Amino acid sequence: MRSGNFTENPLTSSPAITKRQMSRIYPKGTRADSSNYMPQIFWNAGCQMVALNFQTSDLPMQLNQGKFEYNGGCGYLLKPDFMRRSDKTFDPFAESPVDGVIAAVCSVRVISGQFLSDKKVGTYVEVDMYGLPTDTIRKEFRTRMVPSNGLNPVYNEEAFFFRKVVLPDLAVLRIAVFDENGKMLGQRILPLDGLQAGYRHVSLRTEGNFPLSLAMLFICIELKIYIPDGLGDLMDALSDPRAFLSAQEKRVAQMKAMGIEEADVQTNDLKLGSIKTGKKDDDKKEECKLEAITHESLKNHKVFQKLRRKQLKEHNALMKKQLKEKAGIQKVQCGNIEKYLRSNKPGDVLQDSKLREMVQSQGQQWSELVEKHQKEEWELLKVHTGQQGEILDKLMNMEQVKQARQLEQKFDSDNKEMKAKQAKISVETAKEVACDRTLRNKADRERRLREKNSNNTKKFIEERKAAALKQAKQRDKLTKTHDKQHVELTKNTQSEVGMYGNAEIEYKLADKKLFVV
Repeated sequence: MRSGNFTENPLTSSPAITKRQMSRIYPKGTRADSSNYMPQIFWNAGCQMVALNFQTSDLPMQLNQGKFEYNGGCGYLLKPDFMRRSDKTFDPFAESPVDGVIAAVCSVRVISGQFLSDKKVGTYVEVDMYGLPTDTIRKEFRTRMVPSNGLNPVYNEEAFFFRKVVLPDLAVLRIAVFDENGKMLGQRILPLDGLQAGYRHVSLRTEGNFPLSLAMLFICIELKIYIPDGLGDLMDALSDPRAFLSAQEKRVAQMKAMGIEEADVQTNDLKLGSIKTGKKDDDKKEECKLEAITHESLKNHKVFQKLRRKQLKEHNALMKKQLKEKAGIQKVQCGNIEKYLRSNKPGDVLQDSKLREMVQSQGQQWSELVEKHQKEEWELLKVHTGQQGEILDKLMNMEQVKQARQLEQKFDSDNKEMKAKQAKISVETAKEVACDRTLRNKADRERRLREKNSNNTKKFIEERKAAALKQAKQRDKLTKTHDKQHVELTKNTQSEVGMYGNAEIEYKLADKKLFVV
């Protein structure tokens, strides 16, 4: 990471490129005054060699020297693991925690200074942090000025709180002392991964990073693991299980003192859990409840009933027509027999061959008429069944479209409710940050709000993905149900049509003759 293929452009220094090849960053030739760029942005991108103008003792050079102080100012520093592995991705401009890296919380309390100046001047201390863009905090944390005391000023300030350091491996702490005229009296760059928590004397250096003989600051450093909002109780239980168990035991003892046994508490909890679970299940059933579209339910539709009335009229008309034909033929046949009997007067009716031949001919005629009527009725019933199937199919399509529309309306309502809830959470988050008295300045509030909004956004995206997945499953389930209903309706229609065809075949196979005398 010290000091060629790239100029000072952070956008061309991709972490993916620096994993497979060496890179060297150097100042542009237009820097005639030998000024330096900030090397931190190139370290963030994983660049191996970041060249600077060593003749200029400015802030970038101080960061560079402080960064390599812990390896004796020679050789290389090993990049973090995720910046070297090909299976890991890293965006130096991201604000979310890096995969496999635990974010940190750092607080620095400046207590006092010693031998800062041999003059009676006012002094103050600035505490900055440099690292990823989201970790970099400058010109925000500054102690009050202690007037006319450069020997042993006592600041005794409240702690400067760096609430979330996403990447501690690349972060450095800068502590600088200034006099009342803005002149730097001493500074120190401390890599965060080399800090030790507790009360510490930090020796200061000059702008050129040379050690000052006596100048130092007395500070208190606290280092903790960053805990996202809402997980504090869980972390407390994990970090100190005994204390957590003691609190549970204390709760049980207090309940027992009130005459409530632990078993009763657990039973009530179980009942309450069952009630909540049942309520959730009921809500779920209510959410997904759509009436089944059946063959019988469709027949109750007024459109189908209108068709049935029309078909019944057609069937009754056919029956009347057939009865009229039967009555006419019956009348003719009976008249012919009476006429024959009056003219021939046979002695034995059963032995009269002509009469028997006439009766058989009339019986054959009657059987053909009945068969013809049966065929007419069956054909009409087949046509009616086909018409009913078409109407039922149309009605089913209408009902299914209605159900799909109802489901989509419910989804729209749920999505609107979810968005309104998320918007409410965002507003409440902004109010919470605005009312948080632990946030000392506007920049700190903006960082906190940005962090909370980022967490909320991730949560909201996950909620919307889950809702979209659930809705897609419900749509698919409804589509399969509708397809199954169509198949069942088609089977019923075909079965009814086939029933009349089978009746016709059975009639032919029966070979029955009908006689009317």
